[in-house]
Amino acid sequence: MKICIVTSSVRKGDGQARVNYEIVKEAIQRGHQVTLVVRKAVDEISQHKLVNCVYFPVDKVPTELMRGFVFAQKSDRWLKKHRHEFDIVVSCGAVTTGESDVNVVHFVHSAWLDSPFHTSRVNKNLYGLYQWLYTSLNAYWERVALKKAKILVAVSGTIKKEIIGVGIPADRIKVILNGVDVDEFIPIQTPDRSQFGLPEKADLALFVGDKTNRKNLDSVLKALVNVPDLHLAVVGNLEKSTYPQMVKSLKLEERVHFLGYRSDIAKIMQVVDFFVFPSRYEPFGMVVTEAMASGLPVIITKASGVADIVTPDCGVTLTDSEDILALTSALKKLSSEKSLRREMGQSARAIAEQHPWNTKSCEYVDLFESVIGQ
Repeated sequence: MKICIVTSSVRKGDGQARVNYEIVKEAIQRGHQVTLVVRKAVDEISQHKLVNCVYFPVDKVPTELMRGFVFAQKSDRWLKKHRHEFDIVVSCGAVTTGESDVNVVHFVHSAWLDSPFHTSRVNKNLYGLYQWLYTSLNAYWERVALKKAKILVAVSGTIKKEIIGVGIPADRIKVILNGVDVDEFIPIQTPDRSQFGLPEKADLALFVGDKTNRKNLDSVLKALVNVPDLHLAVVGNLEKSTYPQMVKSLKLEERVHFLGYRSDIAKIMQVVDFFVFPSRYEPFGMVVTEAMASGLPVIITKASGVADIVTPDCGVTLTDSEDILALTSALKKLSSEKSLRREMGQSARAIAEQHPWNTKSCEYVDLFESVIGQ
């Protein structure tokens, strides 16, 4: 089978890139030839004898909006010339406007644009205007791409509902939940926090996210005020964000520990007590399953696609991302009841073990093979 995958990146990174990475690994293990039309791909994949990479680097193009547009145009033109060479073409969302056999959907821009928490509604400035334009144009390109695809894969039940909202019949949509690396993300018995400059004996929660208001760090900080013995580690790029100033204004400097962007998140998850991620809109939330695999209880919201697998035995699912009292209650519960925390962490690990990457990649390649067989 000759597979063409059009995507931005193939690596062990964010959700879309990691799904691509696992799909390619499974495809070449089965002996299929894979052509990647990409911006970037890790050497482990790009240098394999069964993989051919067609690069359209756009790093020098200003703004992510223009980078996405230029890549989509170049990949579309390339596909028109070479489509006949492949048994199946796979794409991701609006990464190309060309016709694909399977489109794997990780984010629905029209749903995020409709959210009352969209950045343009919160930031009434040039940044907010840019975010409105970025989401609006991607929502348009996305609709075009999704309607051209024969089969759509949603990475959560939430995404499936949103795709249906775009006007795609439900019988064209298959759900394959994102997986988790249960070998990289593991619990440990004797955590050493000193390597990260974190307090050794304090109850410690972890938040992972960037400066976008979608991740909802502001609500976590407001709730933290009411849990005086709890510390919070924050991982993510918060450059030019207002959060450090917010920490000062709430007098939380001694209890909030900004660690910046980290590539060793699996190690950090081994030294904290639980994970808090009350996102306002989250198509899936791979970082949540990584926390679960690390044996951590989790606090999430119904707005996260990962809520499909988070049970009361392993975490707290908040109905309203803006309910500070409910978030405070959840923080207090997990910081004060250590035996419950331990039991929930064990349940979280057990659930994560039901979703390893190798089973997900098999589902994808099985799907590709069935499409060709039709």
